[in-house]
Amino acid sequence: MIVGAIGAAIGLLVLLVVGVRAPPFIAFVLAATLAALLLGIPPAHIPAAIEKGIGDMIGPIVVLIVLGALFGRLIADSGAARRIADALIALFGQPRLPLAMAATGLLVGIPLFYNVGFVLMVPLIFSVVRRAGLPAVYVGVPLLAGLSIAHGFLPPHPSPTALVAQFHADFGRTLILGLIVGVPTLAIAGPLFAMTLKRIAPAGPVAGLTEAGGAAAEAEARPLPGLVASFACALLPVVLIAGATALAALPLAPGTQAAIAFLGHPDIVLLVAILVAMAALGPASGLSLAAMMEGFTAAIRDIAPILLIIAGAGALKEVLVESGADKSLAAGLIGLPVSPLLLGWLLACVIRVALGSATVAGLTAAGLIQPALAGSGVDPSLMVLAIGAGSLMCSHVNDSGFWMFKEYFGLSLRDTFRSWSLMETLVGLFGLVFVLLLSAWL
Repeated sequence: MIVGAIGAAIGLLVLLVVGVRAPPFIAFVLAATLAALLLGIPPAHIPAAIEKGIGDMIGPIVVLIVLGALFGRLIADSGAARRIADALIALFGQPRLPLAMAATGLLVGIPLFYNVGFVLMVPLIFSVVRRAGLPAVYVGVPLLAGLSIAHGFLPPHPSPTALVAQFHADFGRTLILGLIVGVPTLAIAGPLFAMTLKRIAPAGPVAGLTEAGGAAAEAEARPLPGLVASFACALLPVVLIAGATALAALPLAPGTQAAIAFLGHPDIVLLVAILVAMAALGPASGLSLAAMMEGFTAAIRDIAPILLIIAGAGALKEVLVESGADKSLAAGLIGLPVSPLLLGWLLACVIRVALGSATVAGLTAAGLIQPALAGSGVDPSLMVLAIGAGSLMCSHVNDSGFWMFKEYFGLSLRDTFRSWSLMETLVGLFGLVFVLLLSAWL
């Protein structure tokens, strides 16, 4: 009964998102309503359960996600992201260009949300292609692999942030472990895999090359902030959160511990980072206060659909809790002869293949696996990473990123599967491998 109800709800979710192309938030609410009815929740109690689920899910993280969006927009609009990219490419040189592009993707991807990073970095990719005379896919895949890893593994990106809150994981620990898993995964799915893509040539007009010319010229005409300021501002949240996590483990006085907990809280860290970046990057790049505020408004508008997806996932999760299905589901999952980390990864992978959205896949899988996490002894930070890896698997025709990559790089469907889809699959597979290795070691 419980498995059938959950299966029917997920089936409706897939039908609405993929078949009808309904907004994911509406699809989640309808799927939660169906699940509630099938699981025996009295109809009069269903609206309250959905509202509670939405509030419990979005409440603890909305400030963090919005601040992360504002910070990323400032890093992009000020030109700091481009300054970092140019410096890394110059440092590594053309013989090690894939390494430079991978490092650029990961570093720029930490503050920038995925879609913003993708669009922002395409002009850079094709600027490098024109200067170096190298195949566009060979140059672009390492950078986009870095963006994808940051999107799937590292808070304050929306899905990892929501999973950290849902599993009650430590934010700083998840960020540090995410980098430990992400770097070797990037080395394999980025530069090493790119070596096999040198012969892929465009099958048609290259949208990125056409659009990148004007965008790149405009970006190069604007003053860019200094190199030190660009790196310092972009990495400031990582440094502060990692530092607070390390200091929290020391035997310090209670007052000092309280001060570190306050200053190291991700909300406070991002507020400080935004203020520092406004002061350090705005004047240096000629970005006025009014322009920064316009960018912030656009960033909030861009992040709103993702916040609604997270909220909708909370509705479905709460229905499982309200009906008692979470306890029955936990008992069944714990009894399976499979590692909970592998099971979380597999659930996210299956939903990703069905729905296309990494965010929806990760949040839906988290709602299903959460009941089994409490008694499993699994590190919740590692579960965040395992589900993040599964949510990036097997990108194909129902994923908007698949089509963005195809059109920007002018590829055939076959070559898009051969490059983009396989790159995302390598990220998901080796992300899981390194999560399991960490689990055995920790």
